[in-house]
Amino acid sequence: MANLKEVRTRISSVSSTQQITSAMKMVSAAKFRRAQNAIIGMRPYASQLDEIVSDIDTGGEVLTPYHIVRPLRNVLLIVVTSNKGLCGAFNSNVIKQATARIEYYKTQLPEDGELRVLSIGKKSSEQLVRRKDISLTVNDDLLDSASFEAVATLADSIMEAFSRKEIDRVEVVYNQFKNSLSQVLSTDRFLPISPANRAGDSQSKGMRNDYIYEPSKEDIVRSMVPLTLRSTLYRMILDSLASEHGARMTAMQKATDNATELLKDLRLSYNKARQAAITNEIIEIVSGSEALKG
Repeated sequence: MANLKEVRTRISSVSSTQQITSAMKMVSAAKFRRAQNAIIGMRPYASQLDEIVSDIDTGGEVLTPYHIVRPLRNVLLIVVTSNKGLCGAFNSNVIKQATARIEYYKTQLPEDGELRVLSIGKKSSEQLVRRKDISLTVNDDLLDSASFEAVATLADSIMEAFSRKEIDRVEVVYNQFKNSLSQVLSTDRFLPISPANRAGDSQSKGMRNDYIYEPSKEDIVRSMVPLTLRSTLYRMILDSLASEHGARMTAMQKATDNATELLKDLRLSYNKARQAAITNEIIEIVSGSEALKG
């Protein structure tokens, strides 16, 4: 009977876990739909903005302060994870990639250089705070609202530091959203940006490049590049959020399925143990009855 009690306790525990994971899956599904709609709505805008800048500056003639490539001395690595766990390998993959990039830049930067890391997400902050060989800045609160205004303010501060030559390169490590079942681990260069070179594409499409610009082409490009950078960083944050909720929804679905299978096995074990206990009791009763007859 002690075995039956143990199995009943396990059944109750697994059943409670199943209810929790099922509820978390439903919550993640609702958040995932909102995040998915946000990134799907953002991508055409960001893509069109990039295309406009590229069409205006087909030969890369206009250089802004954000195009300038300098020898590496100070590098900023932006690591985007999540504030919560239970989302499979979503966070561990980013942290592993970020660690690899940190080790790479430690061999590339001069002795007087500095590797700065901006952690967006508590999971990466908890891991990177232990390192003493980097200058760590934490901005976990950005994910709570993930508004364009907050991301644009962060992008402006990064662009200002780059234009003042305090930073020579900016990279972003994050999960790019593909679908609810898969994410693409990406390491994208944010600054300096590559000059547009779409002359061949424009000519192949028969597009005309003899536009009349008002104001000048230089003014248009210099005003639109910061907009492009803000939207690019915002798109990366939205990509990470959609990937997070998709990964958590998938993880909770797998956990619920595993709990369901485990419950089946436990109930089968319980029934077998109960049947064995009843059989033993019957045998004892019959044996006692036969002993009394004798």
